[in-house]
Amino acid sequence: MQKPLMVPILILLAAFSGIAFAAASVGKAAPDFMLTDLGGKPVKLADFKGKHVILEWHNPNCPFVMKHYDSGNIPGLQNKYDAIDTVWLSINSTHPGHQDYMNGEQLKRYLAEKKASPDAYLVDADGTVGMEYAARTTPHMYVISPAGVLVYAGAIDDKRSTSLEDVKTARNYLVAALEESKAGKAVLIATTPPYGCSVKYR
Repeated sequence: MQKPLMVPILILLAAFSGIAFAAASVGKAAPDFMLTDLGGKPVKLADFKGKHVILEWHNPNCPFVMKHYDSGNIPGLQNKYDAIDTVWLSINSTHPGHQDYMNGEQLKRYLAEKKASPDAYLVDADGTVGMEYAARTTPHMYVISPAGVLVYAGAIDDKRSTSLEDVKTARNYLVAALEESKAGKAVLIATTPPYGCSVKYR
């Protein structure tokens, strides 16, 4: 009597399988998205085709993020690559109901205080883009090639700590991947396990 239910169930399973297949995957085209920046301006990933794009999942209240901002590591990298055909997009997927949530004015003050200069700071309050990219931690870093292919996903470096001093001796996976891609080479280490605080989704 219940056999007719199998068809819709199979259809649902196929649909979910398709959604999973569309998610971000290294070596494949990076999923396009559109988010608003702190000024309310829509920013679309596709607008930056032809340039390298760095995606950085961000939460100012995470001690691992503090490490890379208080040491000047991430602000320094943003400044270094800003003028050489590279776009840096910081993305905040913290849900508005979470205690770590900061509004636009608070985030603007934070960026100014840390002397941070991403090309855009994007709000992903419902977590749609974060989940599409399987962003798990703050920070969680991604590099997208000028052709729109995701060439790196993972940790910023190999020092899984909150110590500012560790930044000096860390092997920076993000920089290595970006420089290799800019040189037209295959990225030697294309994926690493990210470290940091969990992304504060809904």
